[in-house]
Amino acid sequence: MSTELAPEHMIDVQFGRAEQHMDRIAPGLLELLLAPRRTITVNLPVELDDGTIETFAGYRVLHNQLLGPGKGGIRFHPEVSLPEVSALAALMTWKCALLRIPFGGAKGGIACNPKQLSERERRRLTRRFVAELGDNIGPYTDIPAPDLYTDSQTMAWVYDTYQALHPGENNLPVVTGKPLAIGGSEGRSEATGRGCVYAAERLLNLGVIPQLPSLQGARVAIQGYGEVGRVAGRLLHEHGAKVVAVSDSRGGVLAINGDRLDLDALNHHKADNGTVVGLAETRTITNADLLALDCDLLIPAALGGQVHAGNAEAVKAKVLVEGANRPVTPEADDILSARGILVLPDILANAGGVTVSYYEWVQNIEHHSWPLDEINGRLRSRINNATDRVVARWRAFTSSEKRNGACTDLRTAALVEALERLAAVLEQRGVWP
Repeated sequence: MSTELAPEHMIDVQFGRAEQHMDRIAPGLLELLLAPRRTITVNLPVELDDGTIETFAGYRVLHNQLLGPGKGGIRFHPEVSLPEVSALAALMTWKCALLRIPFGGAKGGIACNPKQLSERERRRLTRRFVAELGDNIGPYTDIPAPDLYTDSQTMAWVYDTYQALHPGENNLPVVTGKPLAIGGSEGRSEATGRGCVYAAERLLNLGVIPQLPSLQGARVAIQGYGEVGRVAGRLLHEHGAKVVAVSDSRGGVLAINGDRLDLDALNHHKADNGTVVGLAETRTITNADLLALDCDLLIPAALGGQVHAGNAEAVKAKVLVEGANRPVTPEADDILSARGILVLPDILANAGGVTVSYYEWVQNIEHHSWPLDEINGRLRSRINNATDRVVARWRAFTSSEKRNGACTDLRTAALVEALERLAAVLEQRGVWP
């Protein structure tokens, strides 16, 4: 992996850029906000369906608990590593601080190929991971959630295993993203994609791009047509935008003659064939082609490091909305900023998931369920408030820096907003003992 794509490099650079705007913070506090509080590595022997034993590496990083329990997903992917999990845990800390959610940051993962494991094998792997973590997770310490290649069924296994090891307690809040039947929340499965759309809509409504004041008529390309991309595409269509191209791991499709895609037909085709490629009345394109399309909004909703120094010059979108975590490298940030292309950062754009996870946690503690319209209304309000604060800070930065040629991006503005809140709490609480 190149240095540019290394997760620890991306986090260090982003943090360093925000640090330049935080000279009022006491020496040493910022370094404390960057370092993880706890890292755990476990070996997970699992009996496969054929009777053989395979050992997998699992990781859980608790980055920060200043604002509350650690919060972050569990991902299954062959490239899961401790540096990646640590970087994503830091992003969760900053995301929760920006959204003013009373959680800290955490993240976990298992290095495996879930596509090569049966459901029984994934269940055994999940249960072993939870058992090995033991009391390092809990309703008031560290709360997992779904992530890459994990879902509500995975979270049901997490809950059931933890409940078996901790009987006689209300353990529903130990994990979020659960099925509705066992304490899940309305709106959780769609929350990340919905939050992307709410954030993009608010950004445009604030007039940051005069020629694009709303989603109405906006041309959109989506890289990654999983849960996030699919939900975002549907909601963008409902808001009057035109989804002209989407892609998945096998390739992409572009609407012929620049027209919008038929999303109903696309969803049926994806369900039947396992890919968007081959949809009737479309032209097949590559993921690289999609990133370079002439469009208004580009939503990278797949993996990290998709827009980098090698392809950022080819991007033609007016705004990139980071549906995934870390899809744009710091080097690409510089190129896009110099070209006047805005990046709505991941800690804001994809914060819908952790926001509704917080609502699920509250509902579990209160033994109460909120209706879907209340949850979506609360989500929109929180996303709008965070977007307003980020844009206001960005405008203040850019107006003062234009005189000397500097240019602060939305990501740096969002990070400063988050880090100042964390630093204020740390100063008030003090360093123990």
